[in-house]
Parts: sequence; structure tokens; C-alpha cells
Amino acid sequence: MKQFTKEFIFGTATSSYQIEGAAFEGGRTPSIWDTFSRTPGKVLNGDTGDIACDHYNRMEEDITILKQLGVDSYRFSIAWPRIFPQQGQYNEEGMAFYKKLATRLVEEGIQPAVTLYHWDLPQWAYELGGWINRDVVTWFMDFASVCFQELDEVVSMWTTHNEPWCASLLSYHQGIHAPGHTNLDEAIRAAHHILLSHGAAVHFYKEQFGGKKPIGIVLNLGPTYAMSESINDQLAANNCDGYLNRWFLDPLFKGEYPTDMMNLYSKFIHNYDFMEDGDLDLISIECDFLGVNFYSRSLVEFSGASEMLYKGGYSDLPKTGMGWDVVPETLHDLIYRLREEYTDLPIYIMENGAAYPDVLEEDGQVHDIQRTDYVEKHLHVVADLNEQGMNIAGYYVWSLLDNFEWAFGYSKRFGIVYVDFETQKRYLKDSAKRYAEVIQQRSI
Repeated sequence: MKQFTKEFIFGTATSSYQIEGAAFEGGRTPSIWDTFSRTPGKVLNGDTGDIACDHYNRMEEDITILKQLGVDSYRFSIAWPRIFPQQGQYNEEGMAFYKKLATRLVEEGIQPAVTLYHWDLPQWAYELGGWINRDVVTWFMDFASVCFQELDEVVSMWTTHNEPWCASLLSYHQGIHAPGHTNLDEAIRAAHHILLSHGAAVHFYKEQFGGKKPIGIVLNLGPTYAMSESINDQLAANNCDGYLNRWFLDPLFKGEYPTDMMNLYSKFIHNYDFMEDGDLDLISIECDFLGVNFYSRSLVEFSGASEMLYKGGYSDLPKTGMGWDVVPETLHDLIYRLREEYTDLPIYIMENGAAYPDVLEEDGQVHDIQRTDYVEKHLHVVADLNEQGMNIAGYYVWSLLDNFEWAFGYSKRFGIVYVDFETQKRYLKDSAKRYAEVIQQRSI
């Protein structure tokens, strides 16, 4: 039996485009995901987030579920196009939704943890150049500053960005996420401007609001392992680590980009002049915590045909519905590395969970044994890490609800609460019931 302290935060997480729906309500205009999901072939089955979980209209019901689970905190994101449906046009109705949500959470004893950006860039901003245009930092600051102003009293912690890797490299280099570009030069510019907007928001918040609440950023990180001891495979692992992890960790915590990756990228990026003097000082401004989204590890081998000189390696380990290895023990390696090389800030596991093909029984039960096991095993590791003095301050299950899983549409269920998308009825899965037990007992 392992114990969690009274101060440890148990939570669950969602994001605006994945659950809210109400795409055309409350003054909201399209985001790049509305456009992308309507582009044939981009999202499985042509699914969109138009309705999703209809959380916009079912907020009270979902707060009741959170209360039932007994979570200390609920992490959600704010839809930028609800707040600024056009450039420079503030929409009070959009903000009213989040004010009500955060206020109701506080009334129920649940701490609102707010993410400013979880990938739903307004379409108007994209048409002006999006994350490739340095002006986006100014637009983001307009958005961030009004969120701070209107919500700081009720919010318990702030996150600037969720997974900048996804919003830049997955979106502008691999083309898998909106806006679907396949250009490394654009992706690296986007990543830089996202990090710059993060630094600008943290600086502004600390200067103007006195940093009353903790503020940080959330990175998706995973340890990288080579398939063999060969020099080529070791090189592949180094490059994968640089592409996924170090390209974001190094500027945030060391004030520099990794030189080996700049060399590798220079075949595609002929000029780094978008990195201006003072940028890295702003990007590396000290935060109050680091958020980590952890799902799996990367196992790679050398591939001369790949731009990054690596490809995924084969393992026969158990896998989630996403095809990701279930390797909770590798979270030890990741956290120890972060502590040794990067930061002593409190770390929150801001997302951890698994997609599996759930079955809703006639009696309303969902016996998701694999997900329950996945969550339990990761919580064991978190408890071990805290026993070893690693200062993991909280854990958020991804996700509260089955939802719109980006390019996979509604085909992947990550929720601990089952959503029947035909009726919008919610059903607590066994994993939710087990998580509620752990929270109540504060032990596993």
C-alpha cells in the first residue's frame, strides 16, 4: 500500500475542442480544427468537433460527475475563438461560459486548472499566418491577458500551452494535426513562436498579476531508447530525443536550442533569423511548475530514409488502442532525467491515460480492465517517485470523457467516463470508480 499526501493533487483533464461542441454558439467562430476536420481525408470518418460531448450545454452534468469522482482539480482549456472570434474583437459571452465553469467548480470544492492554448487557433489568426507569423505572439497576449484579467480570481493554476510539439511539429511538419502542413522550416518557426508566446505570457502574468497563482507549461515527453547498442541506433535515439524532447526542454530550462538538432535541421532551414536577440531569455523565464504529459516511450532504430534518421522499432509488449507500448516503469527514467538535467520545479503529470475499445453493457456498466490496470500501474510509479523525493505534485487522468480524438475522430476512447455520442448519455467506467476509490483513500 502506497500513500499520497493531503497536498497531492488528483485531477482529470479535457480540452475545449475535444468536448465542448457548440461550434456555432455563443459567438464562437471557426478554429483551424473546424476547418481541418472538414477537409476530406484529414479526420477518420469525416468526424468533427461540432457537437463532441456537448459539454458547453452539459456543464452542470459534467461538474456533478467530477464531484462524484472526488477529484481535487479539473484541468480544462479555453477556446481562443470563443474569446476573440475576430482579431481585436473581444466576446464577453464566450468568456462568461468559462467564468461560470470555473466559479461552479470552486463552489463544489474543485480547483480549476486552466490551459490557455490546446491547439484550437482561431481561423482568422491562421489566415494571417498563424504560428509562423511572429505577430501571433501579440495576438496570443491579447487573448492571455483578458483570460488572466477575467479568471485569475477563481483559477487555481495556469498553463500557457499544452504540448507545443503537437502544435508545431505534428501540425506543421508531419501534417497529421491542423493545419496539416508538411514543412520543417514552418514547424520550427511555429515551435519558436509558441515558446515565445509562453515566455511573454508568464512574464506578463508575473509583472501584472504578481504571480498569485502558479503558472507553467505542459510538454508531452517520453524517454527514448535505441533498439540496439549499434552506433547507428544510438544516433537514431539521440535524434528522436532531440526532435521530441530536447527541442522544447533545452530552450525552456537552459536558454538554448540543442546544437546537434540545429545542425540536423539546417538541411531544411537555411536561416534561423526568426530567433531574435532576447527571445531565449524570455522563453526561459522561470515558471512555477513543469507539466508533463506521459503515455509511453519511444523505441527507435536507424533509418537513412528518414529526415530525422530514425524510425519506430518493434516491441512485443502490451499496447494500448493507439498502438503505444504500456511501459509505466519508464516514467522513472523520464522523471530522473528531468531532475538531473533540467529542473527542480514541482512536476505535475498533467495527462496520463489510455485508449481501449470499450463495450457498454446493457446494464450501463463498462468493464475497462486494461485502462484500470494502466492507471493503477502509473499511479504506483508516481507514488514510488515521491518516496524517492522526486516531487510529483499531482496527477491528472486523461481524460474525463470519451471525446473527439483529433485525427482519429471518435474512434478512440480515452475517457474514464463513457459517452454515448448518439444520446450524449454518460456512464462511469470501472476505471472511474477505481480512480474515485484511490482519491478517497489517498492510497494505492
